[in-house]
Amino acid sequence: MSELSYEKKTVYERVDPAVIDEAFAYAVDYKKYLDAGKTEREAVKISIEMARSAGYREYRLGEPLKVGDKCYYNNRGKNLYVFSIGSEPIEHGIRITAAHVDAPRIDLKQNPLYEDGGMGFFKTHYYGGIRKYQWVATPLALHGVIVTKDQTVIEVCIGEDESDPVFYINDLLPHLGQEQSKLPLSEGIKGEQLNVLIGSMPEAESKEIKPAILKLLNEKYGICEEDFLSSELCVVPAAKARDVGFDRSLIGAYGHDDRVCAYPILTALFDSNDTEHTKLCILADKEETGSDGPSGMKCDLLTDLIAEIAVQLGGHPAVVRANSKCLSADVSAAYDPNFADVFEKRNTPLLSCGAVFTKFTGSRGKSGTNDASAEYIGWLRSILSRDGVIWQAGELGRVDLGGGGTVAMYISKHNIDTIDLGVPVISMHAPFEVISKVDLYETYRAVKAFYRY
Repeated sequence: MSELSYEKKTVYERVDPAVIDEAFAYAVDYKKYLDAGKTEREAVKISIEMARSAGYREYRLGEPLKVGDKCYYNNRGKNLYVFSIGSEPIEHGIRITAAHVDAPRIDLKQNPLYEDGGMGFFKTHYYGGIRKYQWVATPLALHGVIVTKDQTVIEVCIGEDESDPVFYINDLLPHLGQEQSKLPLSEGIKGEQLNVLIGSMPEAESKEIKPAILKLLNEKYGICEEDFLSSELCVVPAAKARDVGFDRSLIGAYGHDDRVCAYPILTALFDSNDTEHTKLCILADKEETGSDGPSGMKCDLLTDLIAEIAVQLGGHPAVVRANSKCLSADVSAAYDPNFADVFEKRNTPLLSCGAVFTKFTGSRGKSGTNDASAEYIGWLRSILSRDGVIWQAGELGRVDLGGGGTVAMYISKHNIDTIDLGVPVISMHAPFEVISKVDLYETYRAVKAFYRY
């Protein structure tokens, strides 16, 4: 019966202890990647540095390509395509992986600076699906870019060094919060209350706080208030990635969703010794807000790049797409016994039981989803078993409760077999999420097998 029945077991029960050691060692650099890339711009920047170190060169549309080339295409500093050209005919297809590097956060409005009640504030507009109450009364950092009228690009990162100040969103004290406590959780903090506290010292001459802050910003960055109109500034948690638990088996950090998948697909590409298959790794933007815009996966850049590769290597783009395969690398919600009623445990991924393949996402009646074919999943099972990769199937919560989406359907619409692969996450979309180190490593191993076979 043990051979006939299926039962989930943890990675710890199923692999050699040496693999566990490898997983813990792999997690060290992953934490550094998280700390260095808290925005999509920063994640793309550090990923380019990694690509260059691995021997990849920058590519521009229209440039010639040949077998053996290793290239990256930087799309507006917010979206990255990294690829290598294999020796087999290009019409055999491309092995594609895609993850997003944006994460839920709080963005500054375009005219953000004001003062009230003896305090200076930034007005904000939250980005993606956040639970607003989680972002108050916690240390925050300011990241982003400011582009001045003369096209100078100024990078901003305040709150990460120990010597830096941090920022803050006020919450109501419990003594005066009785009425607030009666509100539904989603209404306790309103969007227009997510104002970031940035100072309280008035300028000596005007006795006002706003002029004093403007002077500080001008001295440090050479900007004026109008420059906020052409800026992208966002507020993220100031906390660093940390080991969680006495056994250090977990990682707590901001931005696991979805950099916990971006890092494995990128490093697996660099570590792949296969020169036969053409491989493409995509780090996408805007997934948390619908994948729109020129840096999101709804953009035609993917098909443009496939067409460039196909034509230059003597293939037909439609044939290349039809024979390509994709792993849409995105996280899944791990079963949490503290909130068991929102899950269907039998089909929910468990922490430390390996990488998660999600056949479909969407909501309720599989609305708004790619639904991978049985044949594609069967092929994946066969290649993962060759390398002893530990994986599990999953879905996002109870059928009638909710659901979510990934970039999978925007890739599969181009006639490319696609399935979601990722890491199970506790407290997804919170300012501090938790994942298992062994799940991270099994995802990396799964992607390496996908690139290889």
